[in-house]
Amino acid sequence: MFKNYKHVVLLQKKDFVSTIQIMSKKKTVKRQTKGARKLAKLTAGRPSPVVDTRVIYCGDNLEQLKRLPEGCVDLIYIDPPFNSNRNYEVFWGETKEKRSFEDRHASTQAYIDFMRPRCVELHRVLKDTGSFYSHCDWHASHYVKIMLDQIFGENQFQNEVIWKRTSAHSSAKRYGTVHDSIFYYVKGKSWTWNELYQPYSETYLNEFYTHVDEDGRRWRRSDLTGNGIRTGHSGKPWRGIDVTAKGRHWAIPRDAVERFKLEGTTTQELLDALDAAGCIHWPEKEGGVPMYKRYADNMPGVPLQTVWDDIPPIHNLAAERLGYPAQKTLPLLYRIIKASSNENDIVLDAFCGCGTALVAAENLGRQWIGIDVSPTACRVMAKRMRDVCGMKEDEKLWRIGRGFVVRDLPWSEGQLRKLPPFEFENWAVIALGGIPNKAQVGDMGIDGRIYPVSAVPKRRAGELEFMDVWYPIQVKQKDKTGRPDIDSFEAVMMREDRTKGFFVSFDFTGEALSEIGAFFKRTGKSIIALTVREILEEQIAHKLA
Repeated sequence: MFKNYKHVVLLQKKDFVSTIQIMSKKKTVKRQTKGARKLAKLTAGRPSPVVDTRVIYCGDNLEQLKRLPEGCVDLIYIDPPFNSNRNYEVFWGETKEKRSFEDRHASTQAYIDFMRPRCVELHRVLKDTGSFYSHCDWHASHYVKIMLDQIFGENQFQNEVIWKRTSAHSSAKRYGTVHDSIFYYVKGKSWTWNELYQPYSETYLNEFYTHVDEDGRRWRRSDLTGNGIRTGHSGKPWRGIDVTAKGRHWAIPRDAVERFKLEGTTTQELLDALDAAGCIHWPEKEGGVPMYKRYADNMPGVPLQTVWDDIPPIHNLAAERLGYPAQKTLPLLYRIIKASSNENDIVLDAFCGCGTALVAAENLGRQWIGIDVSPTACRVMAKRMRDVCGMKEDEKLWRIGRGFVVRDLPWSEGQLRKLPPFEFENWAVIALGGIPNKAQVGDMGIDGRIYPVSAVPKRRAGELEFMDVWYPIQVKQKDKTGRPDIDSFEAVMMREDRTKGFFVSFDFTGEALSEIGAFFKRTGKSIIALTVREILEEQIAHKLA
């Protein structure tokens, strides 16, 4: 009955227990017990029985989204490449990995054609109670809005959030552009919504909370009465004050009852409790009606509106900064995830880049799924999950509901040949256990460096003791690297006075290999030629020694 996981999912979606009720009562109990045990075994340790979470998928999100079940995700946030015709020179992470990044599309129509099938799939995998956020800038936002209205429905559009992403700046013959748009949609008639608040501004406090206690707490007066006469407890006098004579009745604010947990069976008893809590202002004028002291620090704040100017972008010196193009700040994602999901809900980012949404989801106790086409981005994400969230990238831990995994990284020569040059270079350096080049402009013939374990002293007083021991790595995405490339690398070896270096390519010509041997005879310096196949087949241990 349960031949594979797919069958389990189908049964669960149809309600496994109700499906087997068509059998006789005796058989139902047996099959239910057996089926429940089988289901529990197959889904043990899985946060969600329907879809894998805490997974980073490397590849085209259109293909990966098609593999996800319908209606399996609670919240989707995407920050896709904008149609902005910008080129980025990006320096990622602590190692300042250099990477050219283009987010250009031939035209706005081409961009929409690219996004439409992906947004259709995103709509499909979103639960009926789910929410969808699409982050975009001014280049194509209006066209994106029309497309999303067509997919989700105009009535499902909730808000356009304006995020002030940068400080004021001048712009040639036009107004300075300082904001991004975030389109917020829901799929069904009901959805998760957690009201968020912002602190009161100093101007607001000075204008409305004009009273200050001796301890410095600000407060303002609020009515304890309402219009109209009542015949019950709320219409009776309290401490000699008859509000009925004034055509009113006692009306204790609900938030006061809840906040101070007032106890009492009558309105008068509740008023006594509120006075005992120090929250009633007694007027000096005889015959005046007491008022409720509404303290500013007891109030939640101003309900969050659609203009967000209180979350600054990541500046150059921020610890969070990775150098990824258009990297979003964690507080921005915290806000979205808190508002539109609850603990253990599933958050999906299908263009997750350096993984800010995943980090935010993990830190807030949500499940998550990330997808990105860039192998380098996926590795950066994995490193960030390890370093920032303290998670382990481990298949066994992941299977029992702990840790995370990365899926579908390129592994064949054919896939690696299709990578952009910078992606291939990063793959090769990292595969050797090296660190990508730190130079921001011009690599001086060094694509990465290997710091051998033997270079680390037993008693480490400081990095300067051993960090000068390193080997250069040169990478060429060529079918056959020739002698001229080897000659150039030899010059690097001599300039840096390195005793060993590594050269990665798909293959080498006979002349290139002969020159490597001759170079060793002349100088005693070794160039280790490594092919992609040797790296993939893990046949390089003896060469790295």
